[in-house]
Amino acid sequence: MELQNLKVASDKVSFAQAVKKGLGKEQGLYFPTDLRAMNNIDELLAMPLVERSQAIIKHLVGDEMSPELIDSLIQNAFNFPAPLVNVKDNIFCLELFHGPTLAFKDFGGRFMAQCLAHISEGEPVTILTATSGDTGAAVAHAFYGISNINVVILFPKGKISPLQEKLFTTLGGNIHTVAIDGDFDACQRLVKTAFDDQEVREGLHLNSANSINISRLLAQVCYYFEAIAQLPKEQQDKAVFAVPSGNFGNLTAGIIAKTLGLPIKRFIASTNANDTVPRYLQDGKWTPKPTVATMSNAMDVSQPNNWPRIEALIEHGYFDRSLLSGDAVDEEYTQVAMKQLQAAGYISEPHAAIGYRGLVKQLAKDEVGIFLGTAHPAKFRETVENVLGQPISLPQPLVDCAGKPSLASEQGPEYEALKAYMFKTLGK
Repeated sequence: MELQNLKVASDKVSFAQAVKKGLGKEQGLYFPTDLRAMNNIDELLAMPLVERSQAIIKHLVGDEMSPELIDSLIQNAFNFPAPLVNVKDNIFCLELFHGPTLAFKDFGGRFMAQCLAHISEGEPVTILTATSGDTGAAVAHAFYGISNINVVILFPKGKISPLQEKLFTTLGGNIHTVAIDGDFDACQRLVKTAFDDQEVREGLHLNSANSINISRLLAQVCYYFEAIAQLPKEQQDKAVFAVPSGNFGNLTAGIIAKTLGLPIKRFIASTNANDTVPRYLQDGKWTPKPTVATMSNAMDVSQPNNWPRIEALIEHGYFDRSLLSGDAVDEEYTQVAMKQLQAAGYISEPHAAIGYRGLVKQLAKDEVGIFLGTAHPAKFRETVENVLGQPISLPQPLVDCAGKPSLASEQGPEYEALKAYMFKTLGK
């Protein structure tokens, strides 16, 4: 698998190199130079999740890894289901929160950990990543206890739910967490600055586990196939996906799935008040505004890092821009959507509700709507209980960490402070 830096065309790498490096030169994203469609879609859709995902990853990665190795990596990473639940009429939720940290990012995080543990061959690696909520827990648990790999997670202080935070700030060991006095975009800037700093990048063997890492992105492609596989054959080519979108890795993966031949009709990019992309799809002007805090905090991103990959898919003729619409949902309508789902007998948290709202507004009668359930409602227990007026019980992973003390350090948004912390903490 050859990948090209979207900013520096001469910077071409293999899959293994892209996984190890994370970001390319000039903070460019790596993207496949060839996305060939698969010609056995019906056969794939008849397979179980793990077997199908093994075939998809083999197709994407090519002969760079042995078939036996890919089989093992997927078997170890995808050991939980992704059920498609009928919410009402022709609308379904693809529940992606049945993994160990109760969020969709378990798919990408666990596959990346499996890949990197193999590719690094025991050499020291430092994972530096920013999280607006669920990435932190997924990455922390996926890499926890892996020898020679340290993880540094930056998160916006006071801007993610307490239970989200507890899932990754209570582990210790090789997991180091830093609460940054700023928003998620400030955390992302720190990560990018570190990758531009040769002393840090080479001295600490930096890698990123954000959705900018190609291994996470490819893993996410697989659950779009799982969603379509659970629909009756006659409904599969009528499927419209509403994707709750923040950093836009999830939507990128869906478009790649369609590029491979999966019969998806179109996509809706559902955002909260951080509506850079919906506005761009309307007027063609890329005008990010300052990030605002919302109850759907994992989507509080005004400058989504994965958008250049979607532009590349469009520019290279893999995807027709007309098949993507946007929908921005404010706080009031997020709550309305949560209550509408409750009335239908389905309890949801704010992010999935935003996807549902996009479907309700835009879905045609002859279409089948699928919105992505990106996190378990209990991860946003306080918000969900306040909006819906009913108690939410905690699943076991949250019970286990809820009473533990946070081990996070606190830093301002200045890069030099973070650099000093990393060198001191990692003993370099």
